[in-house]
Amino acid sequence: MSGEPPLPALLPSPPAPGLDPAAIASEVTARSGTSFGPGMAILPRARREAMHAVYAFCRMVDDIADGPFAPEDKRAALRAWREEIGRLYAGKPQSAVGLALQPGVRAFGLPEQEFQLMIEGMEMDAAGPIIAPLRPALQRYTRRVAGSVGALSMRIFGAWTGDVSERFALALGDAFQLTNILRDIEDDAAVGRLYLPADLLERHGIAAADPMAVARHPAIPALSAELGAEARAAYDEARRLASHHNRLRLAPALVMMGAYEAYLDRMETLGFRRPLPEPLLSAREKLWRGLACALFGPGRARTSATS
Repeated sequence: MSGEPPLPALLPSPPAPGLDPAAIASEVTARSGTSFGPGMAILPRARREAMHAVYAFCRMVDDIADGPFAPEDKRAALRAWREEIGRLYAGKPQSAVGLALQPGVRAFGLPEQEFQLMIEGMEMDAAGPIIAPLRPALQRYTRRVAGSVGALSMRIFGAWTGDVSERFALALGDAFQLTNILRDIEDDAAVGRLYLPADLLERHGIAAADPMAVARHPAIPALSAELGAEARAAYDEARRLASHHNRLRLAPALVMMGAYEAYLDRMETLGFRRPLPEPLLSAREKLWRGLACALFGPGRARTSATS
């Protein structure tokens, strides 16, 4: 784990003298190699910088929750971020990321609750490995770690129109998170986590005692197909709700949607067999699917990415 940042680097710290907070947030985003990069790149500068700041915040708290730190240190670090978000909304942020967030919070009306929900989701991970969650717990987790990002992003994109936008953001967040769970079964198991829901494990006769044993279980492809159908339904719901928005404003979300649904398409084409090939999709395939979704609408046309 030597490549992971030390805990002090993840705390809400002031920027070094002479460094621009927005540039620091953009560097965090670029260094991460996130799949959301192309979606952010097409935004005007102010909106792009706001997205980079949100992403940098999410990266910091996620690295705390995932890092090799003592549980009490994780809790203290996440509490420090709760306090920094409180200072941000009092107009007195102190950290580089908090200062980078401030212009977007003011310009785009970003609600404090969504940042606090993200931290709450990280606290769920930091409390100990999540193993075979019951549905209410999984839904609570997904709303926090994925729905919060969607609700913030839609406002930054200028696509927010109220209730229909919230439903779109939450449906797409569910779709993304379920796709991540299906893609990352082995990686999660390697750190003792198992996000596959308890009811599906029981239905397929899989004991949840050992995450690595679950990842190798012969019934995992059948379980994955069932959970994949749930992810597909969430994409379809987001697709239906997308039609109620200005497609130009929604374009960054559609780029992300196209790239992520391509992961699901590829896993489905492979019959959800494990282990998945590496890489599951090339950068070119993800970019093509993302741009196609933004340019031509979020249809279900298959491309070479799924062949």
